[in-house]
Amino acid sequence: MAQQRSSRKRRKARRRKEGAAGAAKQPVQEPAADASAEVDADTGAAPVSDSDRMARGYSRGRARDEQARAALVPLGPGERPRAVMIAGVVALILALSNFGSYVAGVEVQGERPNAIGVGLFTLLLLSAAIGCFRVRYWAVLGMQALLGIVIVIFSLLLVRFGDLLELAIAVAIIGSAGTLFWFLVKSMARIQMPQRPEARQ
Repeated sequence: MAQQRSSRKRRKARRRKEGAAGAAKQPVQEPAADASAEVDADTGAAPVSDSDRMARGYSRGRARDEQARAALVPLGPGERPRAVMIAGVVALILALSNFGSYVAGVEVQGERPNAIGVGLFTLLLLSAAIGCFRVRYWAVLGMQALLGIVIVIFSLLLVRFGDLLELAIAVAIIGSAGTLFWFLVKSMARIQMPQRPEARQ
């Protein structure tokens, strides 16, 4: 019995030694490198995070804005941008047309429009026309708001027009209003510039 027990102990000890030796022979597996790190190592550039990309995009946008501001030419003495003058003429024509239609008794959907509403809208258009002729920023901003409303209204009405003539008129109004709106943007920026940025420094 004693011999059997000693033989069992020797076998267990031998197995432990063999297991330890096998574990020592196995190669140590290194953690897999990140795919993005491998790409960055190939290109020689450091990894770029999402926040860095956003910061770079913002900086490029600010650089473009600065270039656009530097390219603007401030208004000269007595200069009136053509787009602003056209906007003033449009506001004046709309004001006279609105007042003339009310005086002529034109009805809207079978009813006469409210006199107070017509008067207020006519005064608003006249104020915008005078402000544009005097190259005032608030007047140009108001005309842009009016043009934006006209573009939205006629764009929504496009699906309701059944006649080709009405459709062509709506498209022409949208195109004209959009073009004038676009040119007024640059004019507004020039109105806000009493002098060049480098001259103020």
